[in-house]
Amino acid sequence: MLVGEVTGAQVLEADDRWRGAYGSAATTPEGARALAAVPTGAHLDVVFGMWCGDSVREVTKFLRYVERGSQPFSYRLIAVDRAKHAEGFTEGRDIRFVPTFIVMRDGREVGRVIESPRTELGADLASLLSGSASGPITGRAD
Repeated sequence: MLVGEVTGAQVLEADDRWRGAYGSAATTPEGARALAAVPTGAHLDVVFGMWCGDSVREVTKFLRYVERGSQPFSYRLIAVDRAKHAEGFTEGRDIRFVPTFIVMRDGREVGRVIESPRTELGADLASLLSGSASGPITGRAD
């Protein structure tokens, strides 16, 4: 199982389930346009579990979005174990559910998409990356 900072290629090479989901990951042209149009300077940490079905669904969508071209934000993929921990990456970050997409600007957190988007992943991330939204965004029903 992968744990720590990884690349999209490592994730897809590690598991057939991820490769299959990546091949069928549904993204939208609107989400792609919104992500490509965010102001420069934001950073995104994508915290996920290789074992997690929600991670498989949402992180493969994210990988599809970033493969479409250069994005005006930086990102890193951080795989966690079943305790939602990755040494040097998750301490003090309050990771309770995966995937968690943590948006940073000017060195501070501005918001997160937790487990599933409220509307659509590209649109929800773009709203945080652009600054038009802040705080947690989730489609969780609890």
